[in-house]
Amino acid sequence: MMKQMFKLTMGLGVMVLAAQTVSAQGQNCAPRPAVLERLAEKYGETRQSIGLAAQGSVVEVFASHDTGSWTITVTMPNGLTCLVASGQSFETLAEALPAKGNDA
Repeated sequence: MMKQMFKLTMGLGVMVLAAQTVSAQGQNCAPRPAVLERLAEKYGETRQSIGLAAQGSVVEVFASHDTGSWTITVTMPNGLTCLVASGQSFETLAEALPAKGNDA
């Protein structure tokens, strides 16, 4: 259980950090349609999750269930999408919160 909690915490931390530092990664940005096309055609990735970040930006996780590749993107209000992180061994999780009062 602690291992799963650590993974979730690290994942959320990466997403927060990504949303805050995306402006420093201008070399990994392109118009949203071009990024989505490349993720789909080259890597077979589709959107797996989405959320709102600071200053109106949108954070998304794309992944391929066939290859296990994944990519985290941040899209700015102006439509520019930046690649923040990518990797392998993607897994879909749907974990329930621990019962209240349980310090597991």
